[in-house]
Amino acid sequence: MSDSNPIVGFYFSVIFELIPQFSVDTKFQSVTGLKVTMETESYTEGGQNRFKHSLPVRSGYQDLVLKRGLTSDMSGISMWCTQALEDFIFSPANLIITLLNENGNPVKVWYVSHAIPLSYELGDFNAEENKIVIETITLRYNFFKEIPVPGF
Repeated sequence: MSDSNPIVGFYFSVIFELIPQFSVDTKFQSVTGLKVTMETESYTEGGQNRFKHSLPVRSGYQDLVLKRGLTSDMSGISMWCTQALEDFIFSPANLIITLLNENGNPVKVWYVSHAIPLSYELGDFNAEENKIVIETITLRYNFFKEIPVPGF
């Protein structure tokens, strides 16, 4: 049954098509970068001086940024990032990002194709603050597409 109310974005999961994958690998604080833009090329028409035509050339996708609290648990994603960024062994991975409703059922699903790690960052350590250390993973990917969810 469809619902015309706007969807909230606080309950979601991120699943990497990686082996090994541990329970910590699906839990993220935030996901940003599901954005596609169209690159255009300007064309000047002879005799028309008021404007230029903008012709579409290709789509471009923004980098995907995943954030989560750092834990002492083993992480397949951290091992994947280390292998790429330190050993220069890249194994592109696909991701499935799912927005969930209050019952944990999928409402919207996006498939992200051929992601590779661009950076891995740890938040600040500060003896004067009692804050969680944030792990930030930035990925470059080829494209994303929405996967239809039956019933929504």
